[in-house]
Amino acid sequence: MGAQGPTEIVFVVEDDAEGGFVATAAWASIITQAGTLEELRAMMRDAVACHFEKTERPKLIRLHYVRDEVFAA
Repeated sequence: MGAQGPTEIVFVVEDDAEGGFVATAAWASIITQAGTLEELRAMMRDAVACHFEKTERPKLIRLHYVRDEVFAA
């Protein structure tokens, strides 16, 4: 991305079928999971820090929560 990276990265956050949450970056190859949202935020920070060089690291992490709900008609 050049000398300066993007200002933010977007993660799609979904419920994990086995419990907890899964976060997938919208435009980077980053996927992480955790049992709680607090743990997930920490895991995303670590994953972003590992994925990008310090000078190219996004300044903000945006979460887009996706939740399916199924109920009887």
